[in-house]
Amino acid sequence: MKNKIFEDLFVLELANNHWGKRERGIRIIEDFAKIVRFNNVRAAIKLQFRNVPTFIHKDFKNRQDIRYIKKTVATQMDIKDYQILVDAIRQNNCIPMATPFDEVSVDNCVKLGIDIIKIASSDLNDWILIEKIATTRKPVIVSTGGSSLKDIDDLVTFFEHRNIPLAINHCVSIYPSEKSELELNQIDFLKNRYPDHIIGFSTHELNDDLESSMLIAYAKGARTFERHIDIQADDIPISDYCSLPEDIDRWIKAYQKAVILCGHSATSKNIAPRKEITYLDALVRGVYARWDLPKGHKLTDEDVYLAIPLQKGQISCRELMRGEVLLEDIKKDDPIKISQIDCPYAHNKALKRLIEERGL
Repeated sequence: MKNKIFEDLFVLELANNHWGKRERGIRIIEDFAKIVRFNNVRAAIKLQFRNVPTFIHKDFKNRQDIRYIKKTVATQMDIKDYQILVDAIRQNNCIPMATPFDEVSVDNCVKLGIDIIKIASSDLNDWILIEKIATTRKPVIVSTGGSSLKDIDDLVTFFEHRNIPLAINHCVSIYPSEKSELELNQIDFLKNRYPDHIIGFSTHELNDDLESSMLIAYAKGARTFERHIDIQADDIPISDYCSLPEDIDRWIKAYQKAVILCGHSATSKNIAPRKEITYLDALVRGVYARWDLPKGHKLTDEDVYLAIPLQKGQISCRELMRGEVLLEDIKKDDPIKISQIDCPYAHNKALKRLIEERGL
C-alpha cells in the first residue's frame, strides 16, 4: 500500500484559499516553488475546493457572524481560475493537490487533473464524501486531528480493501498549536498500527521553532509533511499558523539535517564507513609473542599476550584461535603476523588482505 508519491513529500497548503484572489494564489505558488527548487525537494501545492452554491445552506449564505461561512463565501473561485492555478503549480514543477469538501469538488479534482486528494480531519468520517473520493482511484492523504481510533481504523480498512494508496498524517487541529500540544509520540503509534502506510505530520504550530518538531517528527518516522503557507501582500494579515517562504526554507533545511542525522535504514544494520573501521582498528589489541617461538610450534594461550597498538598484518584478539601453527621463528615481544601462521584466516584471500592492510 505504500506509494512513492508520498515518500519525503512536502505538502504546502495555500492558507485561507489565498483569499479567493487568483493573482495572489499565483504569486504564492511561484514564491514557494522557488524555495522548493532551491532546496531540491519534492512538493505538492494544495488548494481547497468547495462548491459554495451547494456547500452552504441557502438560508445561511449571508451570515457574516459565522466565521467559516463568511470566509468560504469571501474566498470562492470559479473552476476556470482554479485551472489557471493548477497549471501554475505544474509549470513550477510541483504536484497539484486539493482538499475537496463536497462531492462536486471531487468531480472538479478529476476535471482539473489533481494528482493527490486530501481528506481533512473534519471529514475523516464523512462517508458520503469518502466514498466519492474513492471512485477517483487517486492517492489520498488523510489528517487525523481530533479523530477516534475507530474512525482511523475504518478509514484505513476502507482504502486497503480498494487498494487505493493512503498516507496517514498525525495532526492536531488547533490553530495555532502550542509545543505542548503537538503530541509527536502519535507518529510512533500510527507507524506501529499501520505499518503498510506512509505516516506524515501535518502541523499548525507557530513558526518560532519549526526546526525542532521537524527533527523529532522525521526521527520518529514521519515521511510526508504538511504546512499552511502564505505571503505578505495586499495588506492582508498572516495567520499565526501560516509560514512565509523564509519559514518554509528553515523547515525544509531542518528536514535535510534530520535525514543526515538519522542516516540509513531503520530496519537493517548499516555498513560502517571505512574511517570508522580504521578508527576502531587502532583500538584493538594485537597478538604478541610472550617468548621466543620456533617454526612449527602450535600456539597456546600461554605463548602470547595482547597489547596495543595493532600493527600492519598482525593478527588481533579477534582472530586468535589458539592452535595456529607458526611458519617461521618469532622472537619474544614481536607481533605475530598473518603471513607467519597457518590458520583459516590465512587461507581466505579477502580476509588476509584486510588484515595485511589494517593497523599501524
